[in-house]
Amino acid sequence: MTERKPPGVDFESWVDKQIRDADARGEFERLEGAGRPLPPEVESTYDELWWVKRKMAREGMSVLPPTLALRKEAEDALEAALAAPSERIVRKILAEINAKISDMMFKPPPGPPLGKKPYDVEDVVRRWRERRAASDGRGGTGGRRGSDT
Repeated sequence: MTERKPPGVDFESWVDKQIRDADARGEFERLEGAGRPLPPEVESTYDELWWVKRKMAREGMSVLPPTLALRKEAEDALEAALAAPSERIVRKILAEINAKISDMMFKPPPGPPLGKKPYDVEDVVRRWRERRAASDGRGGTGGRRGSDT
């Protein structure tokens, strides 16, 4: 059992003495994790919602405002469209994200502005064709014209 703080002794001085005495006895040398950095989930300042944040991270949830979440989703959709295997899928991905962007443009939620406008489908399809031609080692469309439906 730990000893009680003697009356009239400053609490901080008493705690410091307890720590120095324990260190002198070598009680800190056998601690698990000694000499290693703290785990990343241990924050330097106390956060009342630490458990909520940890649970949301485990569940893959986001706390971004809707506009920022859609901005990220739009960037991901553009990359997915440019890497899609067919023109039909490129157009489908862009139609879905453009509908979400347009909806948010006309009914903005609270939070920062979206800062996005619907993608120009024909421009993205042209870029998709160029990427596909470059990755296939072809100089052009390979003799095929029109959509890949």
